[in-house]
Amino acid sequence: GNRFTYNFIQDTGDLEGGSGEVNVAQASQDLSFDSAPVAAGGVPRRPPSDRIRQNQPLTGIGSPGGVGFRLGGRGARNLPGGKQGGAVNRLRFEAARVDFYPKGWEAKDVRITNDPFSPPELEVRANSVTLERISPLRDKLRLRKPRLVFDRGLTLGIGSYTRTIDRSERDATPAPVSIGFDGDERGGLFLERSFNVLNTPQVSWKVTPQFFAHQAVQNNNEGFPALFGLKSSLNATLSPRSQVRASTSLTSLDLSDLEDNLRASVRYNYLLGNPLNPYQATLEYSFRDRLYNGSLGFQTVQSSFGGVIISPNIPLGKTGLNLRYQAGAQQVSARTDRAELLDIGRSNDRVSLGRLQASATIGGGINLWQGKPLPPTKEQGLKYTANAVVPYVQLFGNVTGTGSFYSNGDEQNTLIGTVGLQGQFGNFSKKFLDYTGFNVSYSQGTNDGLSPFLFDRYADRQVLSAGFTQQLYGPFRLGFQTTINLDTSERTSTDYILEYSRRTYGISLRYNPILELGGISFRISDFNWSGGTDPFSGDTGGVKPVVGGVEQR
Repeated sequence: GNRFTYNFIQDTGDLEGGSGEVNVAQASQDLSFDSAPVAAGGVPRRPPSDRIRQNQPLTGIGSPGGVGFRLGGRGARNLPGGKQGGAVNRLRFEAARVDFYPKGWEAKDVRITNDPFSPPELEVRANSVTLERISPLRDKLRLRKPRLVFDRGLTLGIGSYTRTIDRSERDATPAPVSIGFDGDERGGLFLERSFNVLNTPQVSWKVTPQFFAHQAVQNNNEGFPALFGLKSSLNATLSPRSQVRASTSLTSLDLSDLEDNLRASVRYNYLLGNPLNPYQATLEYSFRDRLYNGSLGFQTVQSSFGGVIISPNIPLGKTGLNLRYQAGAQQVSARTDRAELLDIGRSNDRVSLGRLQASATIGGGINLWQGKPLPPTKEQGLKYTANAVVPYVQLFGNVTGTGSFYSNGDEQNTLIGTVGLQGQFGNFSKKFLDYTGFNVSYSQGTNDGLSPFLFDRYADRQVLSAGFTQQLYGPFRLGFQTTINLDTSERTSTDYILEYSRRTYGISLRYNPILELGGISFRISDFNWSGGTDPFSGDTGGVKPVVGGVEQR
């Protein structure tokens, strides 16, 4: 800053024209005046080389991850979804003035960015930012008149913002209302909003009311309560290795048909073995669990109770192959098409059976060719992406064997082999057609016996999967991913994806007409870097340094 004043007796101070970098993961220690900057005997905690290195040219830029959140887009538990959660740990800031107090600080005319380059692509600007320490592990953050600024032009106001920050996992979605699409259970487009009912470091309980907008427009005759739904999730951390998760979902508030509208599950997870690469043991009860089984479509498991142990990825020596396996036992009630298993005069086509199942997968990949990335600068390798694109072509494959045994004497044993090719060309740096990504794979399977249930029956023996992504112009990319049953020529899934990708953030729209699911995903990148960064260009909150009597511009 231009001037820093601090009163050690009153534990107060101010910083004028402040700017710098914050590592959020270490901020509680770095910004604490309770800890002396030197140890006993006057030995500094950090050597002078650390500060000298911070002023070297900007180098070593890369993204270890970031924050991702999705709105809609997942209609069954076994369908993949976009990244949810994460962290942005490295930030740059500028402020006209920062006032420090014993339990926090307040900053005026603040600009914050995750971009290591100037001018930044994405900024949060606020008239003031206040941080108040509530407890050693909890802080309250307030932003007055915050807004998002894109490329120093487009500005979006986001309203006053107050949030309690602690060390617990939190929903990453900042939008006041989320939009989703589910044509199967919610009639199409729906809106939802989450509320925290309980929020402590050990326990969080969140409820999410939903409004089925598409159904409301269609003027169906199911009644007013049928236009609303409700989700609830409860997470409790019992120990560093154990956790309980419970969730419920109501696809209609018409309680006269509760059995057909309610889904619920409770799960206890425990980590076994090496903390860095643990096994996961799970005990779970679920009611009306929704799963997707390829050409057999969406299936509902009426009830299931049991446990499963899942291994981590285990490298097989120096072969480049990895092994992963799991084993479990459940008591399952689900739909069947086997008449001999059903009672006469039944009210449904469900049967209750015990199931023992074990599965193992061995797989890996071989690089056939690899190109070179562009330098990680804002005009080259990091122009449209958080990490420089490395062109490559890779051959991959895996073999999966599964054995399932049922209490009525049936069994289903499968062996499935997959081989494929994937890669990308270009560096995603030029404005036109500078990125092409592709993947294609073929799966062939064989089986001995069939499951009496429909939700886990092996039905797609020859499957072709293919995907393609192409840069159109600048940050825009268009892609698709499809899966085809070659025995019936039936497409079991097709996703169409439109992306807007920038270095610091990204937006992706996804729609699957076969599954009748759609959603929006957002990404905010995190960065690591070494050396010093340039000041924010343009308006710096009214602060311009003066050196030797000359105003610096």
